[in-house]
Amino acid sequence: MNTVLSPRAAKYFKRLNEPIKGRIKTPPRKLEQTPPPPQGDIVALTDRDGYRLRVGGYRVLFGIKDDTIVITDIGLRGQVYKGR
Repeated sequence: MNTVLSPRAAKYFKRLNEPIKGRIKTPPRKLEQTPPPPQGDIVALTDRDGYRLRVGGYRVLFGIKDDTIVITDIGLRGQVYKGR
């Protein structure tokens, strides 16, 4: 499986410091190796299509299209669901 960042997720990812980037980069690679959900900290979203991956205080929102994981948003737990 391949992983693709949306422009919004890529912009947020660029602003993060290196330790946080490392923590967020690792889980999506794990998703590439095994077919996602349900698996560990992955939960289907109830208010929209897609899934949520918990990485400490951050949330990675993603969807699956064909053989690609599309990361639509990355953010802090309290802010990522608000649609900024």
